[in-house]
Amino acid sequence: MASLPNALSFSSSLSTTATLLPCRRFTAFPRRRASPFSVQAKIREIFMPALSSTMTEGKIVSWIKSEGDALSKGDSVVVVESDKADMDVETFYDGILAAIVVADGETAPVGAPIGLLVDSPEEIAEAKAKAKAANSDPSPAATPASPPPPPPAPAKSVSDGPKKTVATPQAKKLAKQHKVDIATVVGTGPFGRISPADVEAAAGIAPSKSSLAPPASPAPATPAPPKAASATPSPAPIPGSSVVPFTTMQSAVAKNMVESLSVPAFRVGYPVTTDALDALYEKVKPKGVTMTAILAKAAAMALVQHPVVNASCKDGKNFVYNSNINVAVAVAINGGLITPVLQDADKLDLYLLSQKWKELVDKARAKQLQPHEYNSGTFTLSNLGMFGVDRFDAILPPGQGAIMAVGASKPTVLADADGFFSVKNKMLVNVTADHRIIYGADLACLPSDFLKNH
Repeated sequence: MASLPNALSFSSSLSTTATLLPCRRFTAFPRRRASPFSVQAKIREIFMPALSSTMTEGKIVSWIKSEGDALSKGDSVVVVESDKADMDVETFYDGILAAIVVADGETAPVGAPIGLLVDSPEEIAEAKAKAKAANSDPSPAATPASPPPPPPAPAKSVSDGPKKTVATPQAKKLAKQHKVDIATVVGTGPFGRISPADVEAAAGIAPSKSSLAPPASPAPATPAPPKAASATPSPAPIPGSSVVPFTTMQSAVAKNMVESLSVPAFRVGYPVTTDALDALYEKVKPKGVTMTAILAKAAAMALVQHPVVNASCKDGKNFVYNSNINVAVAVAINGGLITPVLQDADKLDLYLLSQKWKELVDKARAKQLQPHEYNSGTFTLSNLGMFGVDRFDAILPPGQGAIMAVGASKPTVLADADGFFSVKNKMLVNVTADHRIIYGADLACLPSDFLKNH
C-alpha cells in the first residue's frame, strides 16, 4: 500500500480558487469566527494542523526554520507533536517566515495560527507587529468575570401573607383560655406550627413546665451555606516529589482508557501448547522473522474464520463487519504507547509481514508514523511474553471488537489421555471482547483456532 508523505503542508492561501488543501485565506473582512490577526492580503498564516482524527491540540516540538528565513514551497518549517506522532509541517508557498506565534514547547489548538509567512522583507515588520499584538491580547479566560449574582431575597416569614394557621391542640386550648387570637400568634415550631409556649408568650404568661415545647428543628427555608471546597483540601505532596504533566500522547492514552470503561467487555482465557510454534520460530528466526509477526499472522488467520471478532461497534446502535483484517500490535515507546497496524495481515506472507513490522516499529519509535499506520486497526494484539509475564488482561481499545493478550511460553507438566506425563511449552492467551457484538461462543472458538494456525 502506498504510504503517505512524511510531512504535511499547512498554510493559508491567497487564491480564491477552491482547494482541497487544509489552508485558509487571510482577509481583513469580518469572519464568522474572529481571528486574532487582521492583516493584509500578502501575509499568510501557518496554522496548527489536525494530524489525527482524535487530535484537538498540538505541541510545537521545534521550529526547523527561524524568523527571517526564506522558505520555498515544500520546505519543512516546524515539527509538531500530535497525540500519536511527531510530524514535519511544510509550507505550501514561497516566502519569508516573518513571525513565530507559538514557540517551542508551547501548545495550540487545531486551526490556531502558529506562524506568519510574508512575500517580501517590507512586510516583516507589519507581520511581527500583528503577531505581537495577538500574543498580548488577553485570553478569554483572563476576561473579567461577570459580577456575582445578587444574593437571594430573604425567605419570607411564615407569618407573611394569608395562610392556614397550624397549631397543636394544646396551643388552641390555651389560646381559647387566655382569649388570644391564634391567627396573630407567630409559631416557632416546624413549618411555623404554633406551640403552647407560643400562645403563652403572646399572652404574656411565663410558660409552665408542662407546656414547654420540644426544641424546634431547624427551619428548612434557611439552610446553612455549603462549606467551601477548601474544607477538604487535597493532601500535601510528599516532600521531594515532583508533578509531571502528561505528554500529548499520554493524555490521548488516558482518554482512550477512560472511554473503554463504557464498553461492556468480557474475557476468555485459553492455554496454548507452543512446541510447534517454538519450532517454527527457530526455523524462521535466522531469516529475520520475529515472534510478533508469527503471532499477528496466526491471529489474522483465526479472524478469517471468525469475522464477528473482527467487527466493531462505535455508536452502540450498529456494528460493522470490517472487510480488511488489520492487526494492531501494542508497542511501548518513550513516553507512551502506540499500536502500529499490520494492514491485511491475513494476505501477506510471513516474511513480508515481518519486514513490514520492523519498518513500523522503527517509525513508531522515531514518532514518524502516518495516521493510517496507527488508527486503522480492526483487532489488537498485546504481547508481554518477552518480559516473562505469564498472563494478563488487556483493555479493549475504543472502536474495536476484541484484543488478544499473549503471555510467555513456559515448560509445563501435562498429562495425556492415557495418563502419561510429559513436559511441553505452554502459554496463556486471554481475549477481551465487546459483549455488545461478540458473544461467549464466538470468542471461545478463537483461541483454539489460533492454536491450529501454529
